[in-house]
Amino acid sequence: MLHKRPLALRWFACSALALSAASLHAETQRFTVIDHGENVGHVYAEVDGNHVSIDQDVKSNGRGPTTHEDIVLDSEDLPTSWTVKGASSFGNTVDEHFSAQGGTLSWQDMTGTGTMAAAAPTLYVAQEGSPFSLGVYARALLADPDHTLPAAPGGTLSLEQQAPVTLDGTTYQAYLVKGIGLTPSAILLDDAGNLIADYSPGRVTVREDLASHAADLSRIAATRSAERYAAIQKKVAHTYDAPIRIHDVRLFDPESKTIGDPVSIVVFRERIASVEPVDSPPSPDEVIVEGAGRVVIPGLHDMHAHMSLQAGLLYIASGVTTVRDMGNDNAFLLDLTRRIDAGDVAGPHIIRNGFLEGRSPYSSRNGIIVDSQAKALDAVRWYGARGYFEIKIYNSFNPEWVPAVAREAHRLGMDVTGHIPAFTDADAMIAAGYDEVTHANQLMLGWVLKPGEDTRTPLRLTAMRRTAGLDLSSPRVTTTLDTMQRKHIALGPTAVTLELLMLSRDGKISPAVAGYFDHLPVSEQRRRQQGVAPIKSPEDAAAYEGAFETIKALLLNMHQRGITLLPGTDDRTGLSLHRELQIYTEAGISPADVLAMDTLGMDRYMRRDQSYGSIAKGKHADFVLLDGDPLKDMAAIHRMAMVMKDGTVYFPSEIWREVGVKPFADPPKITVPKLDPRPVALIHGDGMEAHDDLAF
Repeated sequence: MLHKRPLALRWFACSALALSAASLHAETQRFTVIDHGENVGHVYAEVDGNHVSIDQDVKSNGRGPTTHEDIVLDSEDLPTSWTVKGASSFGNTVDEHFSAQGGTLSWQDMTGTGTMAAAAPTLYVAQEGSPFSLGVYARALLADPDHTLPAAPGGTLSLEQQAPVTLDGTTYQAYLVKGIGLTPSAILLDDAGNLIADYSPGRVTVREDLASHAADLSRIAATRSAERYAAIQKKVAHTYDAPIRIHDVRLFDPESKTIGDPVSIVVFRERIASVEPVDSPPSPDEVIVEGAGRVVIPGLHDMHAHMSLQAGLLYIASGVTTVRDMGNDNAFLLDLTRRIDAGDVAGPHIIRNGFLEGRSPYSSRNGIIVDSQAKALDAVRWYGARGYFEIKIYNSFNPEWVPAVAREAHRLGMDVTGHIPAFTDADAMIAAGYDEVTHANQLMLGWVLKPGEDTRTPLRLTAMRRTAGLDLSSPRVTTTLDTMQRKHIALGPTAVTLELLMLSRDGKISPAVAGYFDHLPVSEQRRRQQGVAPIKSPEDAAAYEGAFETIKALLLNMHQRGITLLPGTDDRTGLSLHRELQIYTEAGISPADVLAMDTLGMDRYMRRDQSYGSIAKGKHADFVLLDGDPLKDMAAIHRMAMVMKDGTVYFPSEIWREVGVKPFADPPKITVPKLDPRPVALIHGDGMEAHDDLAF
C-alpha cells in the first residue's frame, strides 16, 4: 500500500470539501467539448465509488482522440490503477497501463515501461488522459496540505486557487493545475470536488447542462491568462530609459552572410542608435551589456504561427521577434496584438493572416467559416479593413471561389496563401491566384494523390508515405516547380512539424526535439517519445522516413531554383523554429543562407526590411545574443543569452524557469547606472525657463 496521509490533515486541507473517493456516488457525468463555439465531441464518465470509466470522442479539423479509460482510486484519491486504450489525435494506437502495488508504481505507455518506488504519496499523470483526468488530479492535490504532489513518471503537480466562477447562480471553485505541460490547465470544481469544466480561451470541456456558458468560460480564461502573463512580463522584461550599449559583439550580416569583427551596438528606446567601433567610449549614464565577443544575429521569424499568450513568451525566449499568425480567433488575435504592442505581455511582432475556411464536417474553427462566395468576399474585405497581410485558404474551402477571393485580396493589397483545398491541387490554386503554398505536404500531395481522395482528413499526412523515392525530376513535379519559379510563388514548408508527425516513434526521442530534449520538463519529454502518425508495420516506418528525405531534397531543389522558402513551424514552443532551420541545413543549404533567409529575407518578403531584418542604425532593436557561432554549429541558436525586442531586454534563462524548461545559457553581465528617477523635464526645466530672458 502507498504511504497514507493522516485523515486529519486531509480534512484540514480540504476544508469543507468532501473530496475522498468514498464521497463519489454512482452517476454519469457528461461533458461537451466546445471548440471556438462549436460542439466537437464529448467526454462521458461513469463514476461508481472508487471506480471511474471514461469515454472520450473528440473530432475537430478532421482529427482528435477516441479513447476509453478505467481508473481505480484509493481512499486518498490517488490512482492505483489506470488504463487508457484507443487512438490519439492522428490515429496512433493508445495502450496505456498503470498500477500501484505495495509502494511501487509501474506503467506502460507509448514511451515504453517504467517503475518507481513511492516513498511518499505520488500522483500518476496519464500520458493520454482525457480532460476528466484533471478532476482526478485536483482532488488528490486538494487533499494534500500544500496542494503539491510528486508525479510519476516525474516532475511535480501543484494546484493554484483562482477566484470562484458563478454559472447559473451556482458558484464553482476555480483552480490552475500546474506541472503537466508548459501551460497550466484551468478547471472548475463543485463543492463535492467534481469536475465542472476544463477551459481555455479556445476550447472548453464543460458539463453538458452548462454548455451554454462555454463562451463565458473562454472569456474568463482569456482574461485570467492575460493577467498571469502580464505579471510574468513585469518580472522578465527589462526596460531602461537610457542608452543600452552591447559592448564587444560580432554581428551576423544577412547581406554579406558573414560574421564581422567586434563592435558595440548602442540602442535607445526601440531603435538602434548606432553600431560603433568596439573601443568607442560610452556616453554618460549608459546601460552596459558585456558581450564578451559573442555573436549577435537579427531577430528570428516564425512564418507559420498560431499565437497564444504563452506562445508569445516562448517565442521571445527563443529569439523569435516576429511571427506571421496563420489563423486564429480574430478577436483574440487583435487583442493580443494590442497587448504585446503596448508592452503589457511578452511577445513578438505579429503579422496577421486572415483565415478563411469553408463549411464541412471537417472545418477548422479558426478565423471565418463561410458557405458562399459572397460571404467569402465579405470576409476578405473584413480582413483587409483590419490590416491583415494575407488571406489564408483552408482545406474545406470551395476551390471554385479562390479566383474571386484572390482578385479581391490583391485589389486590397493582400497576398493569398494556404492549404490546397480538398479535391484540387497546387497547380490549380497557383493558377487561381495563390502567391504561396502553406506546408510542403500540401504542395507534394498533388503529385501522388488519386482523384477523389479527401485531404480534409488525416490523409493529408498519411498519404505522404507515397512520396518516398519520388523522382523530383519527373515532369509532374518539374511542371509545378517551374511554374513556382517563373511566377515567384513561395512555399512555407513547416518541415519541423512534418518531421514530428512522420518520424516520431513510440519509445524514442523524436528527432524534432532531440537537440534540446534534456532541457524539457518531464511531461514534454514524455510527449515527445511517442508516435504521432499510425505506424502499422516496418514498411510504414520506412516509407515515412523515405518521404522525409524527399522533403529535404525538395527544399534544396527549391532553394537552388531561387524559390522563396518561408521558415515556419505550425507550433507554439519557439524552440521548434530552431529545429526548422537546422533541417534546412541538413538538406544542404548553408547555415549562412538559412540565417539570412530567416532574418532579412523574411522582412523583405513582408515588405518591412527598411525597419527590420538586420542590425543597422535606425532599425528596430530586434536581435539576439548567442553563446556560439551558428555558422559553424547551428545548435548555437539554442544558446541565447539575451534577446532584445524593440529595445526591451529579456534574458531567456528567466523565461525558461517560468515554464519549467532548463535554461540554455547564462545571461551576460550588465551594469545599470543609478539614474535620477525624476522626469527629464523636471531635471532640465520644461523648455521655457531657459528662455525667460528672451525678448518677444
